[in-house]
Amino acid sequence: MSNLAYNDEFDAEPVLSPGKIGGPGAWRGSELQKSDAWIEHLTETEIAEIDAAIRAHVAADLSMADIRPETFPLPTLGPRLKKILNDVVEGRGFVLLRGFPVDRYSVTEAAIGYLGLGSYCGAFRPSNAKGHLLGHVKDIGLDIKQPTTRYYQTNRGLEFHTDSVDIVGLLCLKTAKSGGASRIVSSVTLHDVMYEKRPDLWRALFNAYPTDRRGEIPPGMKPWFDVPVFNWYEGKLTTIYVGQYIRSAQELFPEARRLTDLEVEAMDYLDTLCNDPEYYLSMDFLPGDIQLLHNHQILHSRTDYEDWSDIEQRRHLLRLWLAPENGRPLPPVFEPRYGKLTPGNRGGIFTESTKLTFSLSPV
Repeated sequence: MSNLAYNDEFDAEPVLSPGKIGGPGAWRGSELQKSDAWIEHLTETEIAEIDAAIRAHVAADLSMADIRPETFPLPTLGPRLKKILNDVVEGRGFVLLRGFPVDRYSVTEAAIGYLGLGSYCGAFRPSNAKGHLLGHVKDIGLDIKQPTTRYYQTNRGLEFHTDSVDIVGLLCLKTAKSGGASRIVSSVTLHDVMYEKRPDLWRALFNAYPTDRRGEIPPGMKPWFDVPVFNWYEGKLTTIYVGQYIRSAQELFPEARRLTDLEVEAMDYLDTLCNDPEYYLSMDFLPGDIQLLHNHQILHSRTDYEDWSDIEQRRHLLRLWLAPENGRPLPPVFEPRYGKLTPGNRGGIFTESTKLTFSLSPV
């Protein structure tokens, strides 16, 4: 049986998982909410290493494009970051690293330091069609009803979803006046619950779903891509899901495959499970918090938020999309979205006009 799940004509049988998966990635938020085992604290020694590396970078007049482990030495923190990354990729699927001292840095210095830490976790990948390797999650007043607007550019709550890269990292520079809590859920747990409670809907999520690219279209590609939500490949469950964009593909592209009633019900049930506090873990970011998520096994969301009237005080997160060299094998059906499947060189958004850049502006 082919591992491709569905070919372009949708006439191949999908490859199903063998049943419940379990393991360290199958956690429940109601249990994790009782502990802080998922929070890692930076030590004074590690913070001093970050300070020294930032100062050395500025003194050498290097650009952000020059940042990599060899040019941003972190003798103690670097090996720890490698271990944390391995735990994220092979274990629970996420971590919150606390204590990055944003209060002592300018935005530029914070970006340099954050990129330095990120370089130990993977290659930088563009998170939008403009080619931003350093992304910004900030309300810039755009209308989500416009077909190219992304939810991270507004103060609207985000539905549970995955990003199109192995690892997404967020550094909190400033928090909102209220709201904006981060919520994450294990897609392995969701898979196992659906398998037990609704095997008919579980089965439907192994079908390929047309998903809107929101105008970020690679050369020669359709304005949507087709990919199953659940993918069983080389002994691992890999999940990719953006319900909002699956629904918008149905609205915007009549030539995209029409979803069946069962497939729509499967999405609705998945969303219901995601929003059940039994399963999701909620966390409020503090300035200096860094969240790392493994998209293949974690769905993430955000609640609505109210921001400050002072523009300088408004909620602002720096985002990195990262492709680690120890990334898991991905099925061929991911290629239209990820571009390539080679660990360390895959994922991100590329169009004909994409120019890779490190931008300090969210626009």
